[in-house]
Amino acid sequence: MTTVPAANHWIDGKPGNDAVATIAVTDPASGQTVLDLPVASAAVVDQAVRSSRTAFETWGRAAHSYRAAKLLEFADVLTADLDNLVGLESLDVGKPEPHARQEIAWAIDLIRFAAGAGRALESLSAGEYVPGKTSFVRREPLGVIAGITPWNYPMVMLAYKTAAALAAGNTLVLKPAEQTPLTTIRVAELAAQVLGDGVLNVVLGDGETTGASMVRHPDIALVTLTGDTSTGRIVARSAADTLKRTVLELGGKSPVLVFGDADLDLVAEGIRKGGFYNSGQDCTAASRVIAHPDVYDELAERLREGVAGITVGAPADEPDMGPVVSAEQRDRVLGFVERADAAGAKVTVGGTAIDRPGYFVTPTLVEGPAQDSEIVQREVFGPVVTIQRADDEDAMVAMANGTAYGLGASVWTRNVGRAIDVSGRIDAGAVWVNCHDVVTPEMPHGGVRASGYGKDLSLYSIAEMTHLKHVMVDHER
Repeated sequence: MTTVPAANHWIDGKPGNDAVATIAVTDPASGQTVLDLPVASAAVVDQAVRSSRTAFETWGRAAHSYRAAKLLEFADVLTADLDNLVGLESLDVGKPEPHARQEIAWAIDLIRFAAGAGRALESLSAGEYVPGKTSFVRREPLGVIAGITPWNYPMVMLAYKTAAALAAGNTLVLKPAEQTPLTTIRVAELAAQVLGDGVLNVVLGDGETTGASMVRHPDIALVTLTGDTSTGRIVARSAADTLKRTVLELGGKSPVLVFGDADLDLVAEGIRKGGFYNSGQDCTAASRVIAHPDVYDELAERLREGVAGITVGAPADEPDMGPVVSAEQRDRVLGFVERADAAGAKVTVGGTAIDRPGYFVTPTLVEGPAQDSEIVQREVFGPVVTIQRADDEDAMVAMANGTAYGLGASVWTRNVGRAIDVSGRIDAGAVWVNCHDVVTPEMPHGGVRASGYGKDLSLYSIAEMTHLKHVMVDHER
């Protein structure tokens, strides 16, 4: 049975609910209020930062093996609470429970990966680069990290921020999205049992008050954010005032390039999953299909059939796809579709709200939008996929690169040479060949251009959370 946690911040191993305001958290599958979220003030944020700063004096100087052991213990505690966490995640975001279970298991695996990876960071070899003096490089933790997570994958994004920061020896103040705080609150309760006071503090609230206070705080060394591009720009500008580092994983508009020799059965299934998993609320969703003229008509027909067959409902209905996160998001998504239709694109499947409690949008296919249209150029972040026809390979690559974003892309072809060549020509942080949006803890994730900078996942993400120190020892006598 799922137990909804009390709406508390967790600071220094203790709960609290001091607030300057409250925000209603709703179940997106029913529209009913689950709890009232306290909005942490700047004073509460300061309390959390001071707690984490104190904890850093011990955690940051501990042996790598000690931190690894504590992270593995943390992962074990999360695993023991898996069924409850799955229920909370499903309630929080409206996810089908099998999806929530898969994602939370993946998040726990990421923490286990980071526990070991933090013991294996590399640097230049020690040596005598100046006669009589030995130089070596240390990777040292930065101090207190601020983590700000989005609402689409609360538990996975928590692991993105927590695993790398703690494995590198930092302490962390974490703020979940105000729409989806449930799993994060529960994780904070569990972390208090194993990690030590102040190592992971959680503050609840919105971006304007709580998040802004975190970014401005002078004792925060780095802000790691996953969110939309407009929020990333605000964070980068504010962080510059105190010259703190930022890692920004932002929006995307991932192109799906389908060549004439592609396996269309594989493509159609890949887009059905990659475009509509999590109700399309994914920055690397397969949202923008660009098809070679040899396969455009057949692929469009297959997509119409596949998209129309996606079932939608509340988690209890065991659907393929759940609701979007809020009424605001539902209206935003439908606005994109309505404007695309008015601009001359053809909405061939879906494009409507579902008349039931909650925030449901039908899976939607939009055919033939112009390259400069809003629905191609801007992130919709909902269950909407567009398909465009391109004249040839060069046009496909130009269209793929023809937005402000550069997070992910996929290339579908049987030609290995073409796959290698085209993947090098696409301006993105990740390119998948004959699959889409497959991530693993061992490989980096992050974008370029309006999709941000810095890396989550892999050894590279842990390195982002450190600074390099050159030590030189004069050993001449």
